[in-house]
Amino acid sequence: MKTLPLIHDTRLVEPRYKLEQLDLEFSNGERRTFERIHGSGREVVIIVPLLDRDTVLLTREYAAGLHRYELGLPRGRIDPGESLLEGAEREMKEEIGHGARDLTLLRTLSLAPTYMTHVAHVVLARDLYEEKLEGDEPEEIEVVPFKLDDLHELLMLEEFSEGRAMAALFLAREWVRREAGA
Repeated sequence: MKTLPLIHDTRLVEPRYKLEQLDLEFSNGERRTFERIHGSGREVVIIVPLLDRDTVLLTREYAAGLHRYELGLPRGRIDPGESLLEGAEREMKEEIGHGARDLTLLRTLSLAPTYMTHVAHVVLARDLYEEKLEGDEPEEIEVVPFKLDDLHELLMLEEFSEGRAMAALFLAREWVRREAGA
């Protein structure tokens, strides 16, 4: 197990997110003020890389929000000028050292739709090949193969807690099962 990074200092900074108030009137005449958070405007992608029909490649990397190492999926923001699938492939090469010949957008997920505009696109990556690109990660990301049939066990691990990753794995598993049954 890796040693956690040392926190030398913490400080509050100006957020990249914007808070917007909406003055709403509902069809029954009731008025309320709601607030919503706008993200940075750059799209986010979460990739489910399948090494084979039954094996997904997870990542184990430092999660600053929880100050621990966390299992998850390759993910990141789409760079300006990139398509969604180009960004997904770049993120895979940077984080897990693999590209994919077959990329499929499975679904777009919202994070907290009652108060955030944030969405994440779930991409299934198959027919992987090795290719590593330099990323912006401060340390090498550990790649952890995991069987989709053991998803119930993964859900019970404390180090696997991100809801988007859980949803993405269920979507991918059902997609693969439906495709196999077709």
